[in-house]
Amino acid sequence: MTESNSALPPVRIEYRTVHGYRRAFRIAGSGPAILLLHGIGDNSSTWDPVIARLARTHTVIAPDLLGHGLSDKPRADYSVAAFANGMRDLLVVLGIPKVTVVGHSLGGGVAMQFCYQFPRFAERLVLVAAGGVTREVNPALRLVTLPGAPALLQTLRVPGVLPALRALSGTLSTMESAPGLPARLSPKQLMTDHEDLLRVLSDLAQPGSQAAFVRTLRAVVDWRGQSITMVDRAHLTQWLPMLIVWGSKDTLIPVHHAQIAGAAIPHAQVEIYSGAGHFPFHDDPDRFVDDVLTFIASTDPVDFDPVSWRELMCAGRRLDDIVGDDQLIEEVLEAMEDERSVS
Repeated sequence: MTESNSALPPVRIEYRTVHGYRRAFRIAGSGPAILLLHGIGDNSSTWDPVIARLARTHTVIAPDLLGHGLSDKPRADYSVAAFANGMRDLLVVLGIPKVTVVGHSLGGGVAMQFCYQFPRFAERLVLVAAGGVTREVNPALRLVTLPGAPALLQTLRVPGVLPALRALSGTLSTMESAPGLPARLSPKQLMTDHEDLLRVLSDLAQPGSQAAFVRTLRAVVDWRGQSITMVDRAHLTQWLPMLIVWGSKDTLIPVHHAQIAGAAIPHAQVEIYSGAGHFPFHDDPDRFVDDVLTFIASTDPVDFDPVSWRELMCAGRRLDDIVGDDQLIEEVLEAMEDERSVS
């Protein structure tokens, strides 16, 4: 992008109370709407590298999901379906009838669920390192779902713990080798996302954040891995324009999930960012903005048709909807059969 920062529209933080809970969101620009959904434990500031540039030609709304950021953190329902409901309600309050939905990590699962629950609102869908493809996920997230493990998060409030973690991760991120690791791996490679993960951990030290984080995590992950899938209803996106973005060095959700999602949704455009981690829009924000804006400009927004929607619901998933080699097709089928769906 060659335009100067002076041309960027201002980004405001605003609040609305919906069903008794205060919801915070960033908003900027004017024009067709883009809804940006962040990942678990994160908040809308994660979109700072791209939100203003997207807002040159669009109205961009980036909420703090309930239990995250500046939004309220009640003892409430933190399921993917509940988050989708919250996004619908916020859009209704803001008077925004249609959006292109962009979801990162957990937000990708929420975005997919939003398009399933409220197809009249969805014009396009962008999944960024999205959760909800297969069980695979970083073992640390599985560990936190175990009984007693959340108590470990309490140590983040102990003075000196976060600085020590930053120092350790900084050291590991520069190491080219370590005893016990295969030659093809190094601490440096394994620490691709360490800066963003430390930022998320810092937020978890805030009052109320840890309980909301654990409740959210346990809604989508258990000791075996991810416990929900989007794949079983991928056929419902047949007419929904889709872009899938992933980093080749994602340390939280393997990049292979992009290929599985692409096999289940063959009309989706798949973009792999070489060398990027779990936050590709941080690693290469210029490309991300270009990719999203090009995707929007080159596709027509889907116009919800209840008759066609009913036909898709009645027909269900067909084997010949899946593309790829035998192994990839088998992985899609395993995801459909092995995971439990979102209701």
